[in-house]
Amino acid sequence: MRLSSQLLITSNIDIAIEKLEEIKENEQFIKIVNYDNFLVEDTKFAIEKAYITSENRAIIILASNNFSDIVQNRLLKIIEEPPPNKEFIIITTSKSSILPTIKSRLPIYTLKNQLEEEELGLDLKNLNLEMVYIFLQENKRINSIKAKNIIQRVIKEVIFSKSYNLDITTLKLFDNSYQALDKGSPVPFILSTLMLKLLAKKKR
Repeated sequence: MRLSSQLLITSNIDIAIEKLEEIKENEQFIKIVNYDNFLVEDTKFAIEKAYITSENRAIIILASNNFSDIVQNRLLKIIEEPPPNKEFIIITTSKSSILPTIKSRLPIYTLKNQLEEEELGLDLKNLNLEMVYIFLQENKRINSIKAKNIIQRVIKEVIFSKSYNLDITTLKLFDNSYQALDKGSPVPFILSTLMLKLLAKKKR
C-alpha cells in the first residue's frame, strides 16, 4: 500500500483508511467518506479542496460503497489532471461499479490478505472483569476507526460463542456504540460501557 493516486477495492472502508493512516508521514489527509452513496455535493467539496493552493502534499481520500456514473464523470477531469501536490485515492467495495474511464486512469489495488482481521486478544467465551480491565487498558489510546473495527469483531465473536444472553437491547447497544464513535464520543468511554454491559449479559 502506498500514498499515491489509486483505486482501492476493499470489503471494509474503515480498515482501508486506517491502513493508509498508518503509513502517513507529513502528508495532509482530506477524507470525504459517505458510506451509502457518494453525492454530487461530496464531489464539489472534493474538487474545491483540490484547488486550494498548498506547498504540502495532500492526499484526498474519496470513500463510498457506491459512486454513481454522474459522480465519476464529474471526478474524471480532476483525476486526469490533478492540481500540484494533490493525490486522489478512491476507496470502494466493488470494482465493477467503477467506470472504465476511471479505471484506465488509476492503478487498481485490491486489499485482501492485508486486511485480514487481527487477533482480538479477548477470550469472549470466558470473559471476566479482569480480562475486561486489561483489554480496556491495552486499547485506551486507539482511534475511533480501530475502535469501530473492534466492535464489529466483538459482536461477531459474541454471537458465534453462544455464551451471552443476547436480546434486542444488547444488540442495539453495539449499533449505538458504533454511531457514538462516528459522532466523536471518547473511545475509552464507549469501549468500557460496551464491555461492562456485555459482561453483565454473559451466561453463568
